[in-house]
Amino acid sequence: MNTESDEPKSRYRQYLEVVTGPLEDKKRWWRYRARVKGLPENYRTTVEAIERYLMQFGPGDGSEAASMYEDLADLFEQSAASGTPIRDVVGDDPVGFVEAFVQNYPTGRWISRERERLTAAVERATEDTGKTAGDTGEEGRTAR
Repeated sequence: MNTESDEPKSRYRQYLEVVTGPLEDKKRWWRYRARVKGLPENYRTTVEAIERYLMQFGPGDGSEAASMYEDLADLFEQSAASGTPIRDVVGDDPVGFVEAFVQNYPTGRWISRERERLTAAVERATEDTGKTAGDTGEEGRTAR
């Protein structure tokens, strides 16, 4: 969702966005926060807890994160409007719910990249050597 105009940005705004990030992302964040503030207290508490978790393990920033938070607000606004109990939304495992929710937004998810990087590094290391820890080619010695 690109809501920025096509008119050129001033030098000041360009500099400001280099330092702080795109202003449109900030505006989206504040609109999201206003939506969350408008939720009934128990839904708001749940969304804020999910938000705290996502700040650590979700997409870092930018439009990917903004879209994710907007979708989170949509989900809880609709649930509150229809009277759907929170447990019917998140289930018995809130962490599992959030992890499944975040899977819809893989770009920018640093923890996924790091898991992939770790897995790839171990794969390369085991393919390159073709040896196990105890296979050194010498009797009675183990690899260190």
